[in-house]
Amino acid sequence: MNSILLILILFVPAFASGIAVFFVQKKGTNFLKLILSFSGAYLFSITVLHLIPHVYQSTNTSPEILGIYVLGGFLFQLFLEQFSQGIEHGHIHTENEHGHHSHSFPIGIMFSLCLHAFLEGMPLAATHQTELALGISIHHIPAAFALGSILISTHLKRNTIIITLALFAAMTPFGFLLSKAISAGEVGNIQQYFDKIMAVVIGIFLHISTTILFESGSIDHHKFNKRKMIAVIAGVAIALASFAFGGEHDHAHGHDEGHQELHDHDHDHHDHDHTH
Repeated sequence: MNSILLILILFVPAFASGIAVFFVQKKGTNFLKLILSFSGAYLFSITVLHLIPHVYQSTNTSPEILGIYVLGGFLFQLFLEQFSQGIEHGHIHTENEHGHHSHSFPIGIMFSLCLHAFLEGMPLAATHQTELALGISIHHIPAAFALGSILISTHLKRNTIIITLALFAAMTPFGFLLSKAISAGEVGNIQQYFDKIMAVVIGIFLHISTTILFESGSIDHHKFNKRKMIAVIAGVAIALASFAFGGEHDHAHGHDEGHQELHDHDHDHHDHDHTH
């Protein structure tokens, strides 16, 4: 996927959904809940169908060690949510435990959200850009809306809120660009760590997606649960479609790159011997 298009897919939906908080009433966010259910199902599906099989094909790290990184990502997300208050999966908290609105800037929430978004962008320089980018983008829509709701409750100036939302929306593209620069040799060699980074992101995705699926319908009436089920089925179906129609191509493409790299190496070795 073109890098500019990838950045737009990551940035625009998150920023737009954050800005939408100025125009959408919180009481009318059932559609946002449906997007949340869809994103949870899609995230879980692409993690199981694409990301886990790919990372366990790695020859750099043993499966047991990768499992530790997956578990680490899961626990790390659990730790982050102590500061983010669950905004990653669309929870909106605009009041403190005593029922009063907080007027201070939510530094802990912003830091944990930005770190979370940055880590999600790093594996995009390696593989499965389309599926992973779409999953991250859809998952950030309710998260950005929840963040916007919290920022409005602090009574910050509108321009400050917009800049803060833009910073959050830019963190995943920044993670992608940084890891791409590092893997290209501009900063250092990160390619040997991509499988470990991906394993951490898998753990994060497993935590977020399962939390969304278990929680998003727990307090909703029966009618919404039916709509939630449709959204979940749609998320799984789209992930399955990308697996059915795109999986073989990605695998073949990776195979061709490997053969080409091997061919180039052999060709260089032959030329070297020929010069001697």
